[in-house]
Amino acid sequence: MIIRPAALPDLPAILAIYNDAVLTSTAIWNDSPADLPNRALWLADRHAKRYPVLVAAEGEEVLGYASFGDFRPFDGFRICVEHSVYVAEGARGRGVGRQLVEALFEPARALGKKVMIGGITGGNAASVALHRKLGFVETGYMPGIGTKFGRRLDLVLMQKEL
Repeated sequence: MIIRPAALPDLPAILAIYNDAVLTSTAIWNDSPADLPNRALWLADRHAKRYPVLVAAEGEEVLGYASFGDFRPFDGFRICVEHSVYVAEGARGRGVGRQLVEALFEPARALGKKVMIGGITGGNAASVALHRKLGFVETGYMPGIGTKFGRRLDLVLMQKEL
């Protein structure tokens, strides 16, 4: 497995991983799947901001992807970013997510970022444990602030000093 920058040919695989998370999990708090033009705009926006989009790949197969973006769109938050990481169902439990998140640290530092934030759905023990192993600490718990699949969702905020 290699971690590399995402390119346009990776977008169908990124879209499939994203839409699987939308349709089957509470990892993404969207109800509607995206389409290829949406993901192309997302990738272009990340590149325009010099924010990385990384994929974990074995040969031509994309196993997962990760990126970061602005935590909040106000000047005072310029030192922090919020990351996201998604792994294809068949590649989970193999360390793909860990390697992808770790690969985001240096690009964030290079952009002058000091803090990386992860927003994790309450009850996602595996994601919380992964983030703890990577040096993130829980700094916030927001009960019932979202909904998906007809139920209220809690948000756990974790952060890491870069």
